[in-house]
Amino acid sequence: MSSERIIHLADLTFIHNSLQGLRGDIKVVYDQVDGVGQELSVTRSDLASLWQEFREFVAADLKAKELHLAETRQVKIRQELDTKFGYYGEVRRLATGVLQAADISLVRQDTLTTATEEIMLAAPGYWLAPALVALGAWLNDKQELANKALHEAIRRDDEKTSLFLALICRRAQRANACRTWLDRYFGQQDPLQLDRQTVVLVDALASGVFGSDVRNHCSQRIEGWVDELSQRVGFIDEQRQQWNAALRSKIPTTDHGNRYTYLKQYSPTWSTLNDVLNGATLHEVVRDYFHNIFDGFIVPAPNLLAAVDDLLSKLVKNFDDEELPLRRDERLCQLIIDELGDRQAAKNRYDLECKALDENVSFMQLLTNAAMHPETSHASRATQRYSVSLSRHWIKDAHQDLAASTRAAVPQQIEISIENWQGTTKNGENETELSSSLSNHIEQRKAQALAAVKLGFKHWAAIVFGIGFVLLGLPSLNYLFLALGAGCLIWFFSARSKITQKRKKIEQDFARLKEQSLQILKACLAETVEYRRDFVQRDEKAPEVTALLDGISPEQYVLSSHDSTRQVMAKPIV
Repeated sequence: MSSERIIHLADLTFIHNSLQGLRGDIKVVYDQVDGVGQELSVTRSDLASLWQEFREFVAADLKAKELHLAETRQVKIRQELDTKFGYYGEVRRLATGVLQAADISLVRQDTLTTATEEIMLAAPGYWLAPALVALGAWLNDKQELANKALHEAIRRDDEKTSLFLALICRRAQRANACRTWLDRYFGQQDPLQLDRQTVVLVDALASGVFGSDVRNHCSQRIEGWVDELSQRVGFIDEQRQQWNAALRSKIPTTDHGNRYTYLKQYSPTWSTLNDVLNGATLHEVVRDYFHNIFDGFIVPAPNLLAAVDDLLSKLVKNFDDEELPLRRDERLCQLIIDELGDRQAAKNRYDLECKALDENVSFMQLLTNAAMHPETSHASRATQRYSVSLSRHWIKDAHQDLAASTRAAVPQQIEISIENWQGTTKNGENETELSSSLSNHIEQRKAQALAAVKLGFKHWAAIVFGIGFVLLGLPSLNYLFLALGAGCLIWFFSARSKITQKRKKIEQDFARLKEQSLQILKACLAETVEYRRDFVQRDEKAPEVTALLDGISPEQYVLSSHDSTRQVMAKPIV
């Protein structure tokens, strides 16, 4: 009996040790599984970060390619302009050279005639070539040749030839001839369909080139154009929309996310917030833009000859329609370069500017182009001032419309999204309410996560079977049943221990998440307060634009004539 007792104890010890080893192995496996789970979580986070970096890389790479393509395309376009229209430059240089040579009488008349006639052979189809032949013949007192060349220049481009000769006659101080050619030029004009060279006429008026009689004549014509256009139905609304589009072209495309980092990351409203802030920044941009136009003195040309030469240079150089398609492409490439490869932003700016390159525009659109896009319309500072002063009422109305639309677009409620939680705030004043809501949301998520981590049916089945096997094995000392029962019990208590540890880790993770989320919420609310203050400060600059425009009038911005006659302006245009 004692020997059976010893064997019985020895066997139980062996089984017990085996079960302890099994328990240790199960714990090792559990730790490994838990480690794999943590690594999986880190991997998912790294993958999300990698995906974001990949998207940013693709966007940056696309911009770099667009930038490189635009730079390459711009070089090719300029080469094509030089190849196709390079001879225009030679004709243009000769135009001023002929005039200056005639002034100082250093070149023989026969040389001028020969030079202009050679240009006629080198520039087929270009209106300026026969116009120069006519000029050379006129200087050489060859009336028949001058008339023939003049007829050919008029046939090629009547409007430019008429304006060109009007400026030449003004340069020679032949007022009657100047008035005659200007009448011819004006007679061909439709204020709804003006050629782009008309800006040269406006430039001449604003620069004080014309004598008092001609200047009054031009002013009356411009008054007539404005009156004619004003009689059209919807003219006022059209002007407001036109200037609205022109002012929109000055809206910056700044990303304010560097200043409002939390709102950019956690607010679904951020895109609207950023656009609205740029819209409010427009007031300062427009104010500074107009202030730069009107700031300082414009130094007029020292004499009439220099003033007309400048206008003639613009007429023959900047407004040839044949070059327009290539000039459009060149401008788009330049905008892509300016936007550092962001083609969409460049295209948006180009669409707003493209009217400045239109072949035919209304007189009011011409003024808009001159005022807002001088780099494409080739308007002088004097023309910009005159154009803005003529259009100041419509500019003010359009600016007020833009200011109102920007204010209307400001979100009344700013959305905040943190860890699948959604909340809204107006001025960041409801921090307590939002903090409570966010805390409850995280607590609910924690409760759901804890509820998902519990003993399942298999665990309770294991303890039932374990107790059953033990009860069956004890009376007869059936070691198999005892081993099975012990194994089931050990597995049950091991699983319960792991679940307890997992629940503890969930509580720790959610406590950390709650603290971080509340900090993010506070940062978002603080940025909301700063954003509202920032918007108000930018928006308060709107009246400064109105005050600047109210302080100007057209008659202030026509330079004194080079004549000794006292300058007289007609009644204000607007």
